[in-house]
Amino acid sequence: MNALDQVPPDFLHALGTLRKAQCRKELRLAEIPAPARLAPFAVALGAEVMAPGAHTPSTPVHGPAALAFAAASGTAADAADEDETELATGRFILLHDPDGSAVWDGGFRIVTYIRAELEPEMGNDQMLGTVAWTWLVEALENHKAEYRAAGGTATRVLSESFGTLSGRPGSIDIELRASWTPDSSDIQAHLEAWSDMVCMFAGLPPLPDGVTALPPRRRGPQGGYGPAR
Repeated sequence: MNALDQVPPDFLHALGTLRKAQCRKELRLAEIPAPARLAPFAVALGAEVMAPGAHTPSTPVHGPAALAFAAASGTAADAADEDETELATGRFILLHDPDGSAVWDGGFRIVTYIRAELEPEMGNDQMLGTVAWTWLVEALENHKAEYRAAGGTATRVLSESFGTLSGRPGSIDIELRASWTPDSSDIQAHLEAWSDMVCMFAGLPPLPDGVTALPPRRRGPQGGYGPAR
């Protein structure tokens, strides 16, 4: 029996819609191992935003969608060059339980993570978490990505160095962890909204009217689909 025969049609459809997502050229998107034991079926994508001018693929690579249609043609994202600058990173995870979940209020759940380094003055802003959550809500609305049961946490991470590392400057990162239940198995708009969010965290225009980009501190650079194990 082919492994794809064991994958529910709704999940196959969701993988196909992920492949259609159109993301900004600054965003590098590739399949990463899905987390274990969260759902019977799962797929995960990792993203990084490089500084404008860095070489990136013109379209996102969606290995899981290619695998879903038995096409092994997905090309991994290019490795970062030494002189490239990473502005933000993130993860997009799609979970599916054919039997549905009372906790999710549906058969699908999207779990996301975004992290970016900030200038100290912006990182000390007490409203930063509220702004980050508002960006997520607005991004989903702008892409008409229907959802319910959304929740999340915004965290500021202060890093200080001591001893032999005391010469390193301190840094402040913003992290947003969020999850929501899509209203259907069409996930394209949800991935596009999330990818815009990653770019917004990286401080890249254009942005909606009235929204100010976070000024990042630029720093140097630093697949599985199917049944979750």
